[in-house]
Amino acid sequence: MSTENEGNEVPKAPSAPPVPVDTPAASADPAPPAGTPPHTPDAAAGAWPPPPPPPAVPSYAQGAGAGSTWGASYAAQHPEGPKPAGRRGGLIAAMLVAALVAGGIGGGIGFWAADRNDDGTDSTTVSASDTPADLKREPGSVAGIANKALPSVVTIDAQGGNGEGGTGTGFVYDKQGHILTNNHVVASAADGGKLAATFSNGKKYDAEVVGRAEGYDVAVIKLKSRPADLKPLPLGNSDRVAVGDSTIAIGAPFGLSNTVTTGIVSAKDRPVTSSDGATSKSSYMSALQTDASINPGNSGGPLLDSRGAVIGINSAIKPAESGGGLGGGGQSGSIGLGFAIPVNQAKYVAEQLIKNGQAVYPVIGASVSLGEDTGGAKISQEGTSGSQAVTPNGPADQAGLKPGDVITKLDDTVIDSGPTLIGQIWTHKPGDKVKITFERDGKERTVDVVLGQRKGES
Repeated sequence: MSTENEGNEVPKAPSAPPVPVDTPAASADPAPPAGTPPHTPDAAAGAWPPPPPPPAVPSYAQGAGAGSTWGASYAAQHPEGPKPAGRRGGLIAAMLVAALVAGGIGGGIGFWAADRNDDGTDSTTVSASDTPADLKREPGSVAGIANKALPSVVTIDAQGGNGEGGTGTGFVYDKQGHILTNNHVVASAADGGKLAATFSNGKKYDAEVVGRAEGYDVAVIKLKSRPADLKPLPLGNSDRVAVGDSTIAIGAPFGLSNTVTTGIVSAKDRPVTSSDGATSKSSYMSALQTDASINPGNSGGPLLDSRGAVIGINSAIKPAESGGGLGGGGQSGSIGLGFAIPVNQAKYVAEQLIKNGQAVYPVIGASVSLGEDTGGAKISQEGTSGSQAVTPNGPADQAGLKPGDVITKLDDTVIDSGPTLIGQIWTHKPGDKVKITFERDGKERTVDVVLGQRKGES
């Protein structure tokens, strides 16, 4: 975005500053001796207005900053450097002098007033009021929301049996001591490891895994000895979220517990495939995208709306150092591309995990290619481990879908790849009827499919 004013005519500053009318005679320069030629101000040393100083180079243009493909220094992005401001420099310099003069007058008046009310000190500073009423934050302010939500957010320490582990975030789901978080936060401690949850007041409690859903990247843990004053965070309605809504993220980025960041909802229904790099299994989501700063350690923490209600679980980021992977490997920082599981889906999965210890997935009964160059979700010629790509008598088979068909829409949502189709299907429930648009032999067709189900992670 250009900010120069080339071509805009700016009135010239006066050739000399105005002389105050009440200037004392003693302060004027003595008259030159008779016969002395009149003095002409040197243009380089005393011309008015004085020439503007050479433009300062901003610190962000010195080549500092990340050198990754997603982050580049200001100088690298703007090799031409700051553009000159043309004739505007003289006016800016004159305005600066005027500001300094005005400041000097203000300081003089302030000192005079302090001198007239001499209390034995030389200080003229003024202290702000520090009464509790003055420090009260409005309930709807970021500070007010954070103050209310922080006691219900925990930092999770997960340690595997082999000593490996990490730090993530979770939040109080109910008064029974259930904590909602990401599967990849607790996966290392799921089999024979140790889990602990630390509240914002510093109190630490042992916990255990209740259930995990790898495909959804949702997990529920439970405090072994819960405090009596547990306060679950209120859950919002992620279906009613709009792009541009304010967001507040709470978590422990890089282990820094109780960190609060803000942003907006940047997009909805963003197809995201994520993996923690520890297993070959991936998670698929139709995510809320936010520019609130999210970093490693924020995973599992709440994404709040402007009322303080949870609208999502922070789960993945776009790494700054490479173009591959979401939410996995490396300790890359936030570049404003964070993704959260919509809370409506997370709540549905959490209830299943609490009740049965495992999740139920809606399916169409067909294997699709996970490549992104198929122009849609292409039904494979063969399923996993040599099985049939279309399950006999399954939902897709009953609707007439065949290997080689390319699914291009699910209801009104455009499908551009297999992962996008999976993420969209998983926003539904088993038994839901969806409309699938597909292409076969160059012709477009539409069928209704009643979704089936799959229990667990098989």
